[in-house]
Amino acid sequence: MDKTMLIQRIKTVCIASALLVAATSCDITTEPKSTVTDATIFQDKNNYRAFLAKLYAGLVVTGQQGPHGNGDFQRLDEGFTQYTRQLWQLQTLPTDEAVIGWGDAGLPEMIFQTWASANQFVQMMYSRVFYQVSLVNEFLRETTDEKLAERGHSDMSAEIADYRAEARFLRALSYWHGIDLFGDIPLVTEESGLGSTPPEQSTRQAIFDYIVSELTAIKGDLPAAGAGQYGRADQGALSMLLAKVYMNAEVYVGTDRYSDAMTELNTILAGTYELNSNYHANFLADNHTSLEIIFAVPQDGVNTRTWGNLTFLAHASCGGSMDNADYGLDGCWWGLRAQPELVAMFPAPQDASPDGRAIFYTDGQNLQIASISNFNDGWAAPKYQNVTSTGEPGSHGTYPDTDYPMFRLADAYLMYAELHLRGGGGDRATALGYVNQLRQRAYGNQSGNIADAELTLDFVLDERARELWWEGHRRTDLIRYGLFTGGTYIWSWKGGTQAGGATPEYLNLYPIPASELVANPNLQQNEGY
Repeated sequence: MDKTMLIQRIKTVCIASALLVAATSCDITTEPKSTVTDATIFQDKNNYRAFLAKLYAGLVVTGQQGPHGNGDFQRLDEGFTQYTRQLWQLQTLPTDEAVIGWGDAGLPEMIFQTWASANQFVQMMYSRVFYQVSLVNEFLRETTDEKLAERGHSDMSAEIADYRAEARFLRALSYWHGIDLFGDIPLVTEESGLGSTPPEQSTRQAIFDYIVSELTAIKGDLPAAGAGQYGRADQGALSMLLAKVYMNAEVYVGTDRYSDAMTELNTILAGTYELNSNYHANFLADNHTSLEIIFAVPQDGVNTRTWGNLTFLAHASCGGSMDNADYGLDGCWWGLRAQPELVAMFPAPQDASPDGRAIFYTDGQNLQIASISNFNDGWAAPKYQNVTSTGEPGSHGTYPDTDYPMFRLADAYLMYAELHLRGGGGDRATALGYVNQLRQRAYGNQSGNIADAELTLDFVLDERARELWWEGHRRTDLIRYGLFTGGTYIWSWKGGTQAGGATPEYLNLYPIPASELVANPNLQQNEGY
């Protein structure tokens, strides 16, 4: 798989996208404003592809210049505004997977599950979702057949139709993140009116239905599963997204859609994806070569630089007595460590576990986390590294070459097992086989295989923790199992104390940011805030 072409397109659009869209604040109640006329921009046919690249770049970069400069949002720390960084933090820090030692305003509250509507990290993620949606809407308005004909570009209709399908996939992806994190949010499309009128608040059900209808409509317009350019949407990425939406439908809309999720999974499992024989290779600087990754957010140390994405995950996981050069980095940020409950998921001794997915660094580290701010409390977890599978450092010590694997085949295997156990179809022997394939890779032999009787929903949840830790799935998984809030499952620092405690159920949704409630009187706050 070659990511060079996509990276170069992202580099181009980061230089040129200031001509396309400029957001003057973090207020997402209105569309971004163009700084030049559409007629000027789109006389150059190359700008259609550049605009599409900006849509993909919105998942990884934060502005129009390098790792920072001319940011998408003004008056915010640009490094903190990156899409996948905020998505990862909201999905991981409030769970049993990780803590972070920094005391930035609003960050400890993410670990404690004590956030409020003014939390800056909640605001940043909400803004990113709708910034992406706004960009896609503008792209779709400017690429209709009528617009192409006006500009004398009707010869591009077939090519642009493919671009439009990719854009709609990216919008559906952001809307999924929106309803997963926030619940009832506005539904704004390319057909919505432009201007200063704030949008109405929609329902989780309506947006759920919209995501399903959009993905169903564009499926045939995307390349076959595994046949698309690396880092761009194809039918495999679409089926994985749709399976995720269906799998969590009972949480989102109160309706069981497990059989629909299984249908989508079967299209992925029949495709060209393959498990990488080396688990850790999926998180290293040449992970773009892994046939296991279904959809990634690409990053490149030379051409695509950001203070979020893998720059954050690799550097923040490094500290203490760790030698940054061992991980292809020019320094450590002394931030992220593993919760002891995550460590306990692996067979003892965890610091030399027979399960190769236990990628922990223990020298000088305490297992228990008595102090969030002390990097030596909690085992370090260098899962993401800026070295290749052959041990070579990435192209740049500050900005890793490692891509963020948003969807991969191992996740689909575990989804199949869970869906089968929840009555979504398939068969038990296949489910058991998928689980044991992952465990054989992890153990290097069949010593970790489980028997048929051990395949339960509780086991699958724990196996998802072992296989997918720090990949941004844990909060959604715990909510689906009814364990994220409340007192049934307690972990360190849940509720704000080291021993942990019960938290209220309303925290299953993040609040609508206070700034948005002020900007848009049509919005109602989520219950409990």
